[in-house]
Parts: sequence; C-alpha cells; structure tokens
Amino acid sequence: MDIFGIFTMLGGLALFLYGMNEMGNGLAKVSGGKLERVLERLTANRLMGVLLGAGVTAVIQSSSATTVMVVGFVNSGIMKLSQAVGVIMGANIGTTITSWILSLAGIEGGNFFLKLLKPSSFSPLLAAVGIVLMMFSGKEGSRQERRKDVGAILIGFAILMTGMETMSGAVKPLADVPEFTNILTMFSNPLLGLLAGALLTAVLQSSSASIGILQALCLTGSIGYGTALPIIMGQNIGTCVTALLSGIGANRNARRAALIHLYFNVIGTLLFMGIFYGINTFADFTFLDATASSLGIAVIHSAFNIFATIMLFPFGNLLEKLACLTVGDRAVGTEAENGTDVGKKLETGIQMLDVRFLETPAFAVDQCKDAAFRMAGLSKDALLASLSLLENYEEERACQVYEIENKVDRYEDMLGSYLVKLSSKNLTGRDSGVLSMLLHCIGDWERISDHAVNLVQAAKEIYEKKAIFPEETKEELAVFVRAIQDIIERTERVFVTGDLDLARKVEPLEEVIDDLNGELKNRHINRLRRGETTIELGFIFSDITTNCERIADHCSNIAVCLIEIHENEFETHEYLGRVKQGGGEFRRKYQKYQGRYQLP
Repeated sequence: MDIFGIFTMLGGLALFLYGMNEMGNGLAKVSGGKLERVLERLTANRLMGVLLGAGVTAVIQSSSATTVMVVGFVNSGIMKLSQAVGVIMGANIGTTITSWILSLAGIEGGNFFLKLLKPSSFSPLLAAVGIVLMMFSGKEGSRQERRKDVGAILIGFAILMTGMETMSGAVKPLADVPEFTNILTMFSNPLLGLLAGALLTAVLQSSSASIGILQALCLTGSIGYGTALPIIMGQNIGTCVTALLSGIGANRNARRAALIHLYFNVIGTLLFMGIFYGINTFADFTFLDATASSLGIAVIHSAFNIFATIMLFPFGNLLEKLACLTVGDRAVGTEAENGTDVGKKLETGIQMLDVRFLETPAFAVDQCKDAAFRMAGLSKDALLASLSLLENYEEERACQVYEIENKVDRYEDMLGSYLVKLSSKNLTGRDSGVLSMLLHCIGDWERISDHAVNLVQAAKEIYEKKAIFPEETKEELAVFVRAIQDIIERTERVFVTGDLDLARKVEPLEEVIDDLNGELKNRHINRLRRGETTIELGFIFSDITTNCERIADHCSNIAVCLIEIHENEFETHEYLGRVKQGGGEFRRKYQKYQGRYQLP
C-alpha cells in the first residue's frame, strides 16, 4: 500500500464520518425533538425505558448522543437516576442498527436483487433523490424544510456508503502485506483486541463509526472472528468516554448516570467474554479462525448488546447502587439533585437549559420555551401580587415579589446566554423563529417584573405614610388595575399557547389603557387644582399609573412579536401603524374594551 492508498483510505474515512454526521443531524431534525420528549416522559417503567432507548438511538444513529442526553435529563432533574438505567441499556441495543445497515456493503452475488441491495447500487440513486429534494424545495414552510431534511438524510447516507466503499477499496491491498496481517494477529489476544477497540472508539467518540471501520477492514479478508470479537467488545467500552466527559461539571446523579453506562458495558463485556472464552476452552469454536464478514460483525455486535441487556436487566438497581457508591453523598444531596424540593422551581427551570441538549437543537429549543413559560408565569405572579398590595399592603407578600423578581432576573440571564449559544447551531426555520421570538420577549417579561417591584415600592410608601386617596381616585384606579390584570393574563396566555387571534386582541386593549392613563392624569390634575388631593399623593399616583402603562407597552411588544414572527414582519412601528389605520377589526375590539373599562 503506497502513500496514495493511504490518502484514499483517509479520504474514505473522512467521507464515512461526515456522512454519518449529516445523516444523524438530518434524522434529529426530522424528529423535531419529539423523540426526546417521548424519552423524557415515558421512562417510568424500566422495560419501556429499554424499548424507548433502543428506538430513539436507532433513529438518531448514536448511542453516545442518547446517553449524553440522558445525563442531561438527570442533571436537570427531568429524569430520575432509576429511569436512566433502562434507557442506557436500550441505547446499546439501538446503536447496533448502524452495523446492520453497513453490512449491506458486503453483499456479493450476481443476482439482480442481490446487486440491488448493495449500497454501491442504490446509494447513487438516493443521493440523486436527496439533491433534488434539497434544491427544489421552497425556501419557506415546514413542509419544504422537512423535504430538505429528508434530502440531507439521503445524501448523508450516500456519502457514508461511498466512504465505506472507498475505505474498503483502499485497504484491500493490505491483505497481501504480511506486516499488516501480523499486526491483526496480535489483536487475536482478547486483552489487546479489547484495548484496541476501546481506544479507537474513545478517539472517534462513536461506536458506530469504529464498527464501520472494522467492517471495512473485514472486506480485505484478513480479519478473522477471533480478532474481530474482542475488538467489538472494546468498542462498547470505548463509547462510554463521551458520556463520562459529559458528566464533568454535572451534579452527582448525572455523573452516576454516566457511570452506569460505563459499568453496564464493562460488566457486560466481562460476563460475555468470560462465558464465551470459558466455553471455547472446552468446545473449541472453529468459527473463530474463519474470515469475518460485515454481516458477522453486525450479528456479534447485536448479540453482545442484547445478551448484556438480558443478563443485567434484573440487576438495574444494583448498577444504580454501584454508581451511588462510586459517587457518594456528602450530605443528603442538594434539592436540585434529588428533585424532591418543590420550592426549588427556579433551579429546576434553569437546569432545563443543560448545555448537553445543545447537540440536539430541536429539543434544546423546546427546553428554552418551557423555561421562558416559567419565567412569564413568575412575572405575571409578581405583577398580580404587587397590584393587590396597592389596596392591602403586607410586608411578607412584598418580600415575595422581590424574591420573584430576582428569579426572573436569573431566568433572563441564563436564557439569554443559552439562546445565544443555541443560535449558532443548525436550526430549522421553525426553531429559528421560536428562538428569535424568545430572545425578543424575555427582556419584556423581565421589565414587567421590574415594574412590579416599582408598584410594591409605591404600595409601601402609601402604607408607611398612611396616605389616603380620594374615593373617586380609588374607584378610577380600580378600573385601571382591572385592565392591567386583564392584559397581563391575556399576554401570558398568548405567549404560552401562541394563539394569534388572542394576540391580536392585546394591542386594542393596550390602546385603551393608554387612553385611561391619560384621562386618569387629567382628572388627578383637576383634583389638585380644586385642592381635593395633595402633590405628595400626586407623585405616588403618577408612579402607579406610569408603571402600569409601561407594563401594558411590554405586553403589546410580546403579542406583536409573536404576530411578526408568524407573518415574517420585523418592523414593529410599521406593523402597528397598519393595524391601527386599518380600522375595522381593530376599532371594534378597541370599542369593546373601552366599554368594559369605563371610568366612573
């Protein structure tokens, strides 16, 4: 094998890895985060966890990705450690589907249908279909994006198989090189083969990729089952490196989940090899001397992972205990780790934004939405509590508003940083729109909580100074407060549900609140002139009405943002101008709210 053969082999390897990556990304996009949601919700039963873990991994083509996601789930408190055990076992089974697909490259025969099954026969056709789907799909719309993603899957598969064929062709001459054959003979030693497989997979961070390389080498006819078997065992251990790395910096339970993956594969490997080589001592398996095939590699890979799962499934609790012994508790464990303290909603919400989820952008976007919805709910709670304090001030309730505002500030900081990181990922058009909407809206929700604090300060000033507004002012403020309560509740519902019809009702209500604010100030000035109130009360009154009016502005911003994202419009002032000048529907809604919130 000359230098050009080595270049060809490296090029084939590059195509193989790139194709696998593209196919996996395409599959993840098509799933749209739905598989991860299913995994998150339906793993209470361990057997169901195994099945789901296998299914999800078979689709996204990476046990490492599934396991890293599980570590993220446990770190976020979304999944319990006991639930993770089944999913990890299933992921090991699901990853074997790749080796079965790659085994098609080894099909031989002159029959038309056998030739048709060979990837070299049908992958060019898949590539052609894929490129047509990508080039001739429209630029907008979920259907067009779905077609592009399917096209990316087909092209990724074609590139992967082309890389496999290129690698196989490049290494075939090695069959006649004695030095290469001697090196492979060394790996017949179970320990050396195990180490070689583990190291290769640890470097590539993918057992599917290392299995593919082994299958390509098998096509040279130089590798026997005696060499291949321990390498396959080692590959199952090497794939644990990705999960172990993802556990760095995570909480105790997340690190334990990564260790369960390691212990499962190590114990499963030792059991399998101990039983297999023990029986071989007496039975002398002759097939170990036979030349390994791609199909044989796939069979061994699946057989081992199914064997390990069946053997260790009843001992899932022991694996969990072993991981807990390795990573012990200092005290009883933090609330965020054991997930039992309901009062730690903030930590749970922020931990949903785990950096491990960034590798599955569709799911990460869903997590951001959930966190933003929690933030919106907190802002609404803070505002409603502060409005109630205007009439009946309580120090304890006021402190709760301050506490909520601090939580909202943390949400904004964490969400903003996470969304910026997520924006650099390969997102679908839909997810890009959601991300843009969240980036625009979280600032408005944070400002609403700030205004809630300002209202608490005004309420405290009224309480401490024993200030009493005239009865007319109280009645007018009550109408104004009801309008603010209405707009904040509508806006939160719009934000959470994405109801565009409801969103279009926010702006007319905001216009009514603007008019109410102006009328309230005019009436208060007239009372000042008549000596019916004081300048000091006027300052407090102005603080209340100004903060409420600005809260309505932020509600309008949020509702308009949702509409703009949906309609691909990004000029807020132009949009509002068109809406208000359009008359008709806007006018009718405005008059309806004007009638509902008439000042006495």
